[in-house]
Amino acid sequence: MKWWSGAVGRHPWLVLIAGVLLIVVAGIYGLGVIASLSQGGFEDPDSESAKELRLQQDLFPHHEADIVVIYSSTTELAGDPDFSDAVTSTLADLPSDEVDGIITWYSTRAPDLLSEDKHATRAIITLAGSTPNEKADAADVVIPLLDASGLRTDILGEWAVFHDVTALVTADIVRAEALAIPIVMVLSLVIFGSVAAALMPTLIGMIAVLGAFAVVRIMTQFTDVSVFAINIITLLGMGLAIDYALFIVSRFREELAFQPDTSRVSVRAALATTMATAGRTVLFSGLIVAASLASLILFPQTFLTSMGFGGVAAVLVAVVAALTILPAILAILGKRIEFGRMPWRRPLRTGQRRPETLAKGHAAQFRRDRERPEGGWAKVAHSVMRRPVLYLVAITAGLLILAAPFTSAQWGGVDDRVLPEDSPARVAAQFQEDTFGVQPTPVTIVLQGADAAAADAYARKLSPATGSLPVYTVDTTTSGGRSSALVRVDAAGDAQTPASQDLVRAIRAVDPGDGVTAFVGGQAAITVDLIDSIGSHLPWMGLIVAAVMFVLLFIAFGSLVLPVKAILMNIVSISASFGIVTWIFQDGNLSGLLGFTSPGYLDATQPILMLAILFGLSMDYEVFLLSRVREEWDVHGDNTRAVATGLQHTGRIITSAAVLLAVVIGGFSTSSILFIKMIGVGMLVAVLLDATVVRALLVPATMRLLGPTNWWAPAPLHRWWVRFGHHSGTLAADAANAPRRAARPSGPAGRAGPRRSQPEASTQLAERMIVGIVDSVPDVLRGRRATVTRFTVLEDPGARADQQQFVTSPPSRHLVEATADLGAHAAQILQYGTGVIVVGHEREARAPAGDATTPAARIIEATHIGLDVSNAPAPVAAERR
Repeated sequence: MKWWSGAVGRHPWLVLIAGVLLIVVAGIYGLGVIASLSQGGFEDPDSESAKELRLQQDLFPHHEADIVVIYSSTTELAGDPDFSDAVTSTLADLPSDEVDGIITWYSTRAPDLLSEDKHATRAIITLAGSTPNEKADAADVVIPLLDASGLRTDILGEWAVFHDVTALVTADIVRAEALAIPIVMVLSLVIFGSVAAALMPTLIGMIAVLGAFAVVRIMTQFTDVSVFAINIITLLGMGLAIDYALFIVSRFREELAFQPDTSRVSVRAALATTMATAGRTVLFSGLIVAASLASLILFPQTFLTSMGFGGVAAVLVAVVAALTILPAILAILGKRIEFGRMPWRRPLRTGQRRPETLAKGHAAQFRRDRERPEGGWAKVAHSVMRRPVLYLVAITAGLLILAAPFTSAQWGGVDDRVLPEDSPARVAAQFQEDTFGVQPTPVTIVLQGADAAAADAYARKLSPATGSLPVYTVDTTTSGGRSSALVRVDAAGDAQTPASQDLVRAIRAVDPGDGVTAFVGGQAAITVDLIDSIGSHLPWMGLIVAAVMFVLLFIAFGSLVLPVKAILMNIVSISASFGIVTWIFQDGNLSGLLGFTSPGYLDATQPILMLAILFGLSMDYEVFLLSRVREEWDVHGDNTRAVATGLQHTGRIITSAAVLLAVVIGGFSTSSILFIKMIGVGMLVAVLLDATVVRALLVPATMRLLGPTNWWAPAPLHRWWVRFGHHSGTLAADAANAPRRAARPSGPAGRAGPRRSQPEASTQLAERMIVGIVDSVPDVLRGRRATVTRFTVLEDPGARADQQQFVTSPPSRHLVEATADLGAHAAQILQYGTGVIVVGHEREARAPAGDATTPAARIIEATHIGLDVSNAPAPVAAERR
């Protein structure tokens, strides 16, 4: 990140021009992605119902009802010449290469194809193709050609539903963005207080969406991607890019204020610090969200794997845009990021908290600010931490009450009820029920190795399972010298009811006989296989996501306790959102307000998708909050103070990010497609719960109860984390590199409070503790000399040679009065609220008294700092932590 921020700072126009050209090309290419996407994809291709469908297509190609079209007239009868001529001529004109077979009342005189009043007739069309994509392509050609002159035409069936869905997806995206983008821009203007800064989140969001479209279109060349992935790409790409831009722009403006001026050198220094802090956290957070979404690839359903591919593409493109194009724009704008400043925004003032001002006696005020953080969020944190048990019990109980409806969830699949009531396929389904009555739900069975007699014998065996339901042999055939039969059971009710699903399980339990293999299919069987498939893959998803989150959070915070706590809290909060979704969409509450009709069940794929997205987003906010808490803990070792300060510094920005993300998600809650609406509402509830109740109340309560144990890890893992972990670089010299026999300063170990070191060791001890603090910041002071005459250091307890365990008590404070000449080792000035710290590259130093090397330590306070800058033309730069 250090190298990249320097490259962007030196060549911002090159990075910006290259990025713009790439986005233009990606946008032109990516806007055609919808034509390359597949429809359907909710079934497990290795399930029994999928095998039955493939066998039926191969052995009995003319019995599959891909499209049902109803022709009707209020004045003419189906048998009238004008009526029959219009129907037969329309169907005869369909392209033969797109249609495998057509069954009509005119060719079969089947009574179920003619309405009771004889004013309507149905035609059953079998589309050409053996794969879902081939069927979808055929449906796109056939459906527009089915209108018969002078007659009402209603088209229904699986492919009619997906045809309507494809049209609605595009309309929903346009409507969602039309609603969300203006609101996001207005809120960004309120949050940032300037036009230039407010434009950044929306700009990066649009870039992320266009880039993700292009990536997904490339993916379609190698695998099937569902059309529904477009919704998730737009939602996540826009939402996360806005969040990431918010974090980076806010930090850049903050860092720019701490520079001595707004020259190009100062802008580059501010950008370098921004990328080393907020940029690094954005990168890490993006990887966490991408890892959570990647778990969807474990599922065999094309719908879920598509959401995984699309979600990962959207997140990674958002991260790349936030770490390339955005910093290039910031480097070019510099102080012009304040262009269009609103009245409530204070003018940008550089040189805040400079070393010169601290040397004139202002350090004490900064020390008080840090030790006693004030502000609304800090007050909330302190209030919670005064009664942590009460808050923990009350909040957990409340979330579990919200989650209670989820325990009675009923599961189903996708049918025409996912569409709005006025969509053509939904209207056609209702018209069929009104005209032809409630249609049975067919359970189709392909019997391999069975002739007509064996099929009849099998039908009789089904009597205990099917009761009085009609069971009959539809057709028999011989292929490759082996007989096969197609048997059908007409079940009452729709395929998504528990009774229909129980019927499928009962039929599958029947032994078809020696030498006969039965494959049970149909819509009810597809739903049963979908639920079973998700149930069998869900534990693996949970295990992998938990393991990945555990590892990533340990790398972020160096603790084995925090990852467990974070995972458990996320499970509770996400369960609460699932309970609310069940209460709304299964039970039908708020259906009038939200504009939908409840089907009485939840689509089994949607909670899985929500789980992956929400787990990643929850961890995203967790990283931003706990990163600051960890930074504070490293400074002073006070758990309560660290939590309050961390919440104070991140509460506003996390809340702002959540509000902007909620606006984007809220746009998708207006979707016409039921399960997209469900995802939007569920995510909206979860994000608001997570950013308020969980982050502001539950996190402080649990961290107060755990105390220093929050940061526990075995000594070997702690040393590894100090050296390789994800932190801002303010840690002391690596515990892994520190000698195992550390010289213990006088006084009781592990006790907080100032202590004086041995005078004869103070000079070289000071040099050791100053040189070697940070090695991840730009060398803006290389070649300069610095002298510190009075400072306070914080010793890292580390691991003793005789006790291989990590000491969880607060680190020790040591007051040192000495003169330490850093010379050419000075690399950077870090500005804390308590003072200014001069740090440099680590080098070994030994105290004169004894042979032991001094303890690994870091400075937390320093006053009376003298800088010799006569050998450097550039002003001293300051970096704030």
